Amino acid sequence: MKSSLAFSALTLLVCGFVPSAVAQEVRPDHDLSRPQSYVLHRASSTSPTGANNDYRVLPAGGTLTMLDIDGSAQISHIWMTISDREKYHLKRIVLRIYWDNETAPSVETPVGDFFGLNLGDYHNWESAMLSVGNDRGMNSFFPMPFRRHARITLTNEGKLPATSVYYNIDYRTGPKVADKDSLYFHAQYHQAVPNKGWTTDFYANNDPAINNKTNKDGKDNYVFLEANGRGHYVGMTLGVLQNQDGWWGEGDDMLFIDDPNTPAIVGTGSEDYILGAWDFGGSRFSYSSYGAPIKGDELAGSRSVVYRFHLDSPVTFTKYFKGTIEHGHANHRSDNYYSESYWYQTEPHTPFAPLPPVETRLPALMPTGGPGNGPQPNIAPPPQPLPAPNPGATPSVAAPAGSTTRTQDSTTTPATPQQQTTPQQPKPEPR
Repeated sequence: MKSSLAFSALTLLVCGFVPSAVAQEVRPDHDLSRPQSYVLHRASSTSPTGANNDYRVLPAGGTLTMLDIDGSAQISHIWMTISDREKYHLKRIVLRIYWDNETAPSVETPVGDFFGLNLGDYHNWESAMLSVGNDRGMNSFFPMPFRRHARITLTNEGKLPATSVYYNIDYRTGPKVADKDSLYFHAQYHQAVPNKGWTTDFYANNDPAINNKTNKDGKDNYVFLEANGRGHYVGMTLGVLQNQDGWWGEGDDMLFIDDPNTPAIVGTGSEDYILGAWDFGGSRFSYSSYGAPIKGDELAGSRSVVYRFHLDSPVTFTKYFKGTIEHGHANHRSDNYYSESYWYQTEPHTPFAPLPPVETRLPALMPTGGPGNGPQPNIAPPPQPLPAPNPGATPSVAAPAGSTTRTQDSTTTPATPQQQTTPQQPKPEPR
């Protein structure tokens, strides 16, 4: 049953509709029990001499063309791996994809961000659309149809050469691989280094001054995608480098569809948008359309990487789309965000803004102030509700003044090793 449902998921993804029954199972995108009508081709770094040096060298400042073909076809899989001694070379090497002889690329991004390595480090992870396998093998399974021409390049904006670039790009030719209804694949990089939080004077996310702040129009949200035309938004990957202590993910997702002023879809929190909950429980996870393969502690300097793909229902738009998310509740936090967005649309598209300079793309802590970032005011935590009386409980014992331990969204006072305290009742909100 899965195979018969799955055969059309990726094909329909590029045509503007995905049946909800497909949901998580999207590969393979053909019924394996039936004859296939396409012919499979490959562009690769294989040695033209037949020797074993099946790689290309990408010098500093150089550009490598991995694919340059005419005609109608559909890219079904991109695999590559890179050997480069330069730190954060995944942020320095830029991937670009051009469709049908356009001058403005439809994909322009640091190569690591495209494959969900948004903080410039390698880690293994798996989803239906993207994955990274042992050791440093980067994969994309997004279907990418084109009608007349395709060109894929890598440009090294670093200071050292990438001594070995291996790649395989599989594409199909044949009937219906790219018909008149097919939309074009796009991907774009964005960053905020840092986000501009509206305050640094907070103790925890549940401070009343933070919790009672309102944001209904998405003003000052982090914008991860803005597109003009007809198409559908498929998903995003996001890397977070915390500049401040506490849980970074209290911000709501807000999606603007054909109206730049009013969000059509509003969520309940960043971890909820990623389809986890409760700060991800402090652990990492990775599923076919959502996950947090990297989950750092809730302290300044910690790193997290998350992703969400709308494979059950891509978010359709007829003329305009803007994808945003708050950075903390009502944008009170000042963490660094590095995101990649994926969508399909008609051409021509609005040309992208230039990529940020290399130096700003490299993850680095920023002097933002706030908890864990610079000198802190000696203030008390916000008042906590008293637990409900329990006649059968052992009386609690107060801990020495000044002894504190950080938890996810609040600060509590633990007992000394020889004492026991009655745990507080968990608060359902805020997280």
